[in-house]
Amino acid sequence: MIPSALVATASASTLRDPGADAGEHDDALDTVRELVAKVLAPKVLDVDLKAEYPEAFLRELGARGGFRGAASPAHGGNGRGLHHVIRVMEEVSRHCVSTGFLVWCQTACARYLELSANEGLKRSYLPRIVRGELLAGSGLSNTMKSCDTIEEYRLSARRVDGGYRIQGVLPWVSNLGADHVFTTGCPVRDEQGQSLGLGFFLIDCAHEGIKLVDCAHFIGLDGTRTLACHFKDYFVPDAMVLAHVSQSADYLARIKPGMIHAQMGMGLGLIEACTDLMAQANRTHSHVNRLLDDQVDDIATALREARDASYALADALDDPGRPAPILDVLRLRLAGGELGLRAAGAAMLHQGAKGYLVRNAAQRRLREAWFIAIVTPATKHLRWEIARLEAPART
Repeated sequence: MIPSALVATASASTLRDPGADAGEHDDALDTVRELVAKVLAPKVLDVDLKAEYPEAFLRELGARGGFRGAASPAHGGNGRGLHHVIRVMEEVSRHCVSTGFLVWCQTACARYLELSANEGLKRSYLPRIVRGELLAGSGLSNTMKSCDTIEEYRLSARRVDGGYRIQGVLPWVSNLGADHVFTTGCPVRDEQGQSLGLGFFLIDCAHEGIKLVDCAHFIGLDGTRTLACHFKDYFVPDAMVLAHVSQSADYLARIKPGMIHAQMGMGLGLIEACTDLMAQANRTHSHVNRLLDDQVDDIATALREARDASYALADALDDPGRPAPILDVLRLRLAGGELGLRAAGAAMLHQGAKGYLVRNAAQRRLREAWFIAIVTPATKHLRWEIARLEAPART
């Protein structure tokens, strides 16, 4: 269930009023819808069943402005922020959450650059990422889980003249390739191995100090080009540093809320697709489907609340004059993942036995819903962090 406080806030607040640029805003999303229908929709089964990486679609989406919400106009963006990022991801995920997740990877990396203090790095890389000329991953899963004391850091860095040297292995990073980049963060350790704090870096996959290894195959989301990253004495020059140790606490606080909240785009698109599957099944089986616990209107109402809350919270996160409401972000992301599981389960029950067919979307949507509930931050991670943050209020 979407937290009632967030529903009330969304209802009471004025959701973004496009005003004078309404036509431009609608045209941008219409362009995304047209591209998704023409290029992505016919390839969804290949992405899912053949693990085909939708590289051409991602590059074209960037060329048509699909990633521009992740950056400011100074760096090739449109200035519409997370609201636009979520809307684009939602449109893509209505057809394919694998590809929606890749959109999240690309835009998350772009936002990490946008929120860095390294102006030279932003000028050099951000416009190309926003245009889809340079594809990018988000390698911060281990960083986020380790910061929240869920697992150990897989990488470590040491300060050297002109930069850092990184060692270790990240098991799974998505949206990668030999000509891609991705972000990561890890402890910077002294000569005795003690952590001095975190450093955040932009990594070039073509660098001789990194090896990409295809070692995992999944029952879903296998077309996301998810690879293991082996670092061996990888040198990061200062020019590629997103945040040094002295900057990292503030930097992490800036990037974390948007990183988590943007994932709502995957959930919103998935849930809408599930209501379509339920309605489709009801054309012939409404007489028995009406006895199921969740009906189309139930899921559609919950989706409407989630969508309104997501858009309102996105606007709040993009307001530099307001503190980032991290607990609201965590609670809504948790509720979105749970609603996705509920919607996908309802779609499967409505479809019945034919939902098990290899080419039927219902079983794919069920696998996608589990992915949204497991990808960092997973359901258990979100509950862990919510409980930790709520604990002081209880004492």
